[in-house]
Order: sequence, then C-alpha cells, then structure tokens
Amino acid sequence: MISRLSIEALALVRGERPLFDGFDLTVEAGEAVALTGANGAGKTSLLRAVAGLLPPAAGRIVFHDPSGQIDPEEARARDLHLLGHHDGLKPGRTAAEELDFWTRWLGGMDEGRAHAVQALELEPLLALEVRKLSSGQRRRLALARLIAAPRGLWLLDEPLAPLDAARRTRFGALMRVHLDGGGMILAAVHDPLPVPTRAVSLGRA
Repeated sequence: MISRLSIEALALVRGERPLFDGFDLTVEAGEAVALTGANGAGKTSLLRAVAGLLPPAAGRIVFHDPSGQIDPEEARARDLHLLGHHDGLKPGRTAAEELDFWTRWLGGMDEGRAHAVQALELEPLLALEVRKLSSGQRRRLALARLIAAPRGLWLLDEPLAPLDAARRTRFGALMRVHLDGGGMILAAVHDPLPVPTRAVSLGRA
C-alpha cells in the first residue's frame, strides 16, 4: 500500500496558462491534506496530475510503500482512487449496476460491496436508475467505490458538496477509519473536511 506521496518542485499548466510552479508537498500514511485556494488555482489539476491524467510541466510525483519508492503506474493502478467533482455515473444504469461495475473494475470483492451499501445507506436506492437519484444520493453512490474496493490514497474533489449534514458526519467516520488504517486523503475543498486535516493553499488564481 502507498505509505507516502511526495510532490517535488511541481509545475502545472492548463492550456497555455501556468497554474503554479515549484510546488512541494508530502503526504504521509494516516494523514489528510486539504487543498485550498480560489477557483482556478489548480486544485483539481493537482489531483489529476497525481492520478497521472495531467503531465507536469516540471517536477515529479513520487509514490512510496514501506519498502521504498515504487513505480508510479503500478501505484496508480493498484492503490489510488480519484473521485472528481462529477460523479462519473451512467444515468441509464441502476444504482446496483453502477456499484457492481465499479466494484469489479477496481478489483473489489462482494464483501466490500456489501459494506459500502451498509456504510452509505444505499439499500433503498439500488433498484433506482441513476437519473432518478438526487445529487446527494448520486454522490453517496460515487463515494461507495472507495469502500467497495479499498485503496490507500484517496484523491477527492469537493467530496462533501452535495451531502447533507448527517451524511457528511457519516462519511467523516468512514474517512477516519481509512486514515486510522494507514490510508491517505488529498482533497480539493472549499468546505472543511470532518477529520483532522492539514490545509495547504495553492494561492490566488
């Protein structure tokens, strides 16, 4: 499992506009880091770069496990979740079909799927098509993949935005379990996360 994420002298460009350069960050096992800053500062782009979807203009992103540095592609394939601002769900599928797809795609097991259903209170939603779910219900379904197929590093883009207060508290408890087990969270946020968090600002856009 990934035990450390190191970002060294990173520069990112979107289109032709530089977002930032010389950015350094280390995230250790059991730690949650909240990326803050104005819209357009590069928070989402940083998550995408860590996930391998946006090539850095300069610098590097390094993953470690307890034995040392590991291959970035291997780390991303086996031990990283990226949950974007959009839920990435197909509207014509039922919630059960979507959860089954993501569980299999990410290498999860039936026990993980069952735990996700219970933990995020999805049972009443499973027979419904995704298009019929509220924004909060869709977000809970998207978050379920984190539980159904456990991976060490969670990259989250505004994970709590559509959730009501009770569901934020419930997901906060799941985040604490993840961190207590040696997991890591790197999240782009405007709202505070419901766990102890180190805030890192990307500055003004």
